[in-house]
Amino acid sequence: MQSRTPATGGSHPPRNRPVVRRKPAPKGDGTDGGISAHAAAANHADKHAAVSLAVLLDKLSSYLPESDLQLIRNAYRFADAAHLGQYRASGEPYISHPVAVAEICAEWKLDTQALMAALLHDTAEDKGITQAELMEHFGPTVAILVDGLTKLDKIQFSSREENQAESFRKMLLAMARDIRVILIKLADRLHNMRTLGAMAADKRRRIATETMDIYAPIAYRLGLNQVYRELQDLGFQHGHPMRHAVLSQALKVARGNRRDLVDKILAATTNSFAEAGIPAQLYGREKTLYSIYSKMQRKHRSFAHVQDIFGFRVIVPEVLDCYRALGVLHAQYKPMPGKFEDFIAIPKLNGYQSLHTTLIGPTGAPVEFQIRTEAMHRVAESGVAAHWLYKTSNGAEAIAQVSTAAWLQSLLDIQNENRDAAEFIETVKVDLAPDAVYVFTPKSRILALPRGATPVDFSYAIHTALGNQTVAAKVNGELVPLRTELHSGDVVEIVTAPHSRPNPNWLSFVRTGRARSKIRHELKVSQQAESQELGKRLLSRALSQEGLQLESLGPAEWSRLLHWSGSKSQEELFADIGLGKRVAEIVAKRALLLHGNGQAKLPRQTEENDTAVAQDLSSSGAPAAVAGAQGAAELPTRGALILEGTEGASVHYADCCRPIPGDAVLGYLGKGEGLTVHLQDCPQARRLFQKHPQSWIDLIWSTSVTGLYQVGLSVFVSNGKGVLAKLASAISEHDADIIHVTMDDDSGQPTIELRFILAVRDRKHLADILRAVRSHKFVTRAARIKPRHST
Repeated sequence: MQSRTPATGGSHPPRNRPVVRRKPAPKGDGTDGGISAHAAAANHADKHAAVSLAVLLDKLSSYLPESDLQLIRNAYRFADAAHLGQYRASGEPYISHPVAVAEICAEWKLDTQALMAALLHDTAEDKGITQAELMEHFGPTVAILVDGLTKLDKIQFSSREENQAESFRKMLLAMARDIRVILIKLADRLHNMRTLGAMAADKRRRIATETMDIYAPIAYRLGLNQVYRELQDLGFQHGHPMRHAVLSQALKVARGNRRDLVDKILAATTNSFAEAGIPAQLYGREKTLYSIYSKMQRKHRSFAHVQDIFGFRVIVPEVLDCYRALGVLHAQYKPMPGKFEDFIAIPKLNGYQSLHTTLIGPTGAPVEFQIRTEAMHRVAESGVAAHWLYKTSNGAEAIAQVSTAAWLQSLLDIQNENRDAAEFIETVKVDLAPDAVYVFTPKSRILALPRGATPVDFSYAIHTALGNQTVAAKVNGELVPLRTELHSGDVVEIVTAPHSRPNPNWLSFVRTGRARSKIRHELKVSQQAESQELGKRLLSRALSQEGLQLESLGPAEWSRLLHWSGSKSQEELFADIGLGKRVAEIVAKRALLLHGNGQAKLPRQTEENDTAVAQDLSSSGAPAAVAGAQGAAELPTRGALILEGTEGASVHYADCCRPIPGDAVLGYLGKGEGLTVHLQDCPQARRLFQKHPQSWIDLIWSTSVTGLYQVGLSVFVSNGKGVLAKLASAISEHDADIIHVTMDDDSGQPTIELRFILAVRDRKHLADILRAVRSHKFVTRAARIKPRHST
């Protein structure tokens, strides 16, 4: 390879045109417009001459100095050499694509480094140019931008979906650190969508779907509404070509039919604003094909019944003029009830500000007006790119910058608590939803949340600690379930308890990525802490049976024990024991050997060693209740683990037998599952004991056990009106919660069975409930549901 002159920060151009390492041109996955093999035989010289920097440099000369234009030329020469001999599916030289991407970036007036990265963005992915080479020639910033735009094609993934998810995550995290990454990527995707016609039909559909799912929502979230609308229309065109063609023809006809109406409204409103002394610019606008199609789908209407395909935009100098203009319009045409939205007072999630009102036009058809200031219009069209376009950081532009910064920070927060790429992408997709609701705190602070958000989403949006301690919610002063969907205008108040924690069931209904990631993180941390505590108790119990105290193990013994087990710390070893990944008795025997002879040479823990020791344990130390015939033997209390009821997620109560305090129980330590509590006479427990005798431990209930425990109750009743209500009343009067209830389908039978799942404190509490239920004359039999023994 020819030597190159290094450049720091992109300030010193290389002396010579670079000689770039070549690898065979890839077939491409379609997202770059593809590479056509037959194009290599075309007349390269003629085509290459057609690719010129003239248009790009002409755009850039309006805001960049000559020294920066020279850096752009250097980046172009490097990219041109790298892509030499490479063609797109359309037959054009590949360099035409990076140039087109840079032209789109130039429309946003991005800086020199971003423009250089736009020209170089495919050199690493397609031609094997390394980040070190880019850094050598153009400086670290450009190299980092290009790396953020490069897919992860050097890593082996189990599926295309996993590769795609990891690449998206890499790009989004790079965007969170430097917004220019996503602006270049959106320009890249926009040009690819404009030239997608040369691709095969299946690739067009796949890329169109990806664009609609990811890139168009990102453009909307960043306030790039022009890009958002064009990506949606192009995605619709390539994803549903027949529907697009039919709708396009229908709109063409309607455009001619309604031109007179548009001109009439423009003339009338212009005259009204002039009479009111409001300096306003009026524009008639046609709604995009995709927005018309979406409305047809959403409201189940044909095109003939979609009347508001044209709208009007009013641009005024000041914010106060917006409201004055609104008054003029409402005086001229009658407003439609419920069709006014004030996005100036309450901006959208992406910083968009405008007044929206729908009026009844001169023919009786609805007509939409958008009223905004010049600054608001710039943000509405360019979003976060307005920072480069207009070099301002106040007013409407500042709102867009703040909202974007908050969203980018939320991406980093979600990433820090969620390492699964596919889950990360799904979470981000939810947050990208364009629809939002605007709700209020009790102190009148406004929060914007995705449509479908719940009080749990609301609490996490305010603060993580508030979300973690949520136990109930009030909406507009009334208690509501936590899964209640919020609506714009709701006043939400959160009720907390200091020792509460997230419920795993919340994950089934929360809407925001922040809430979902925070709940998962807290549940993981809680489970880890609870597993450590349980594992410590299990090991302490096992050591006591060996005549040794946990506290008597010194640092040297702990070091050797951790080395033998392969654990990095005491906490990790405790957690593994609590999760059932290691057997406490086996660890205790190793600790005893180490304590007795510090120099003993012990083999590292292996599955074979574990099995050998476990077989010895199963023959001598298995719980008597399981080993004995029919469970007749009583559970020994010597060395038994005490259940306090405060163990949390590390202890599970088996659904097959539903043990409650007062029952004779024993525990099964499944690998990675924590401790599962079974009744001693549970048939499922007996079957598990035959397979894994070493995994069982003795359990007893604490005399001060706390909490509520689920239990099954079967009640046979004489069929009649109000029977279920009376039973529910009797149960609730004894402070028991009804978790679930089912009944026979034989409604015509004189006697039916009702099956309840109740939450009770202990056996005495259950006995009180049974007495209350049996006191009703319509009850023929009531008993606890016990697991059936196989014959």
